[in-house]
Amino acid sequence: MRITNSMLATNYLNNMRRNLNNMSQVQNQLASGKEIQRGSENPRVAVRSMQLNSEIDANNQFNTNIESTTNWLDTTDTALGEANNIIKRINTLMIKAGNGAYSEDEISAINDEVKEKVSELTSVLNTSFDGNFIFGGTKSSSKPVTQDANGKICYADKNGNVLNVTTDPTGKIYDQIKASLKTEISDGIVIDYNKTATDVLEFKNNSGVSVNAADRLSDIISCLNVASGVTTTAITLSDGSTVNNSGDALSRINGDLLGYCTDISLNISKLRSNVGAMQNRMESSQKINEDQTYNMTSILSENEDIDFTEKTMEYSVMQTVYTASLQTSAKVLTNTILDYI
Repeated sequence: MRITNSMLATNYLNNMRRNLNNMSQVQNQLASGKEIQRGSENPRVAVRSMQLNSEIDANNQFNTNIESTTNWLDTTDTALGEANNIIKRINTLMIKAGNGAYSEDEISAINDEVKEKVSELTSVLNTSFDGNFIFGGTKSSSKPVTQDANGKICYADKNGNVLNVTTDPTGKIYDQIKASLKTEISDGIVIDYNKTATDVLEFKNNSGVSVNAADRLSDIISCLNVASGVTTTAITLSDGSTVNNSGDALSRINGDLLGYCTDISLNISKLRSNVGAMQNRMESSQKINEDQTYNMTSILSENEDIDFTEKTMEYSVMQTVYTASLQTSAKVLTNTILDYI
């Protein structure tokens, strides 16, 4: 078969074009640091990379959730610590008020401080974090509690008014206040992480007796009013019992009301302990999350990143071949039939 000069030129140009395309691909790899630029270049590598990137993105979101939850729990722990200090102070004041040597004026001063502590507890239960009230459940955009005209702690509606049958006839807002907040910290692992105002104010003590902290704190103030002479008539407490005089009031303060105050403090301590356990879990989960992200990132790098040393050598070889091809073609393709005669 006769090999013409035109055939040599065509074959040469085809081979040179192929070589230039290969050089261009290696140049792109060196510029981007990635094995492929388009999925069509290597579908297996492309699919694996997309899967790993998707898993890494999900893990990053889990890590964000964990960090946000940890900050929320830190705020909750601090607030519960403050609440417990308030209750312990009220407990101390109740013991002082029961001292028979205290005058009505001194008991009145104690009563004033107890009222301030109850107001302070209300403020603690309205603690907010990042624009959300941490004890408000899913009703996190408005304060969960307020105080009525008598200074008693009450649940609040969305406008800050006392929550009752009139303002919440279906109980929907109350259900929102006691609702749990959930977050996903790993694939398929969803946890409840918040404590609510109802957790603090409504609970069962170690004897299984239901305790309403708001009612009991109100009873303490009412008895102190009687013991200090501010109230001179008989009063009815939240449990339906009657206090007729100062002696009855001090007896109740030193008796079951002091016990209920201790129960409230123990309940807050339990809630804080639970929060502490959750904080430890978040710390552990974050470490696991970071390890998983590191491992997947390492696998992703092995899957799609190039070996720069290898690719640099490969490019140098291609460049040498390309230069040699140009030099050879300059000698061969210029020949005519006269050169062979």
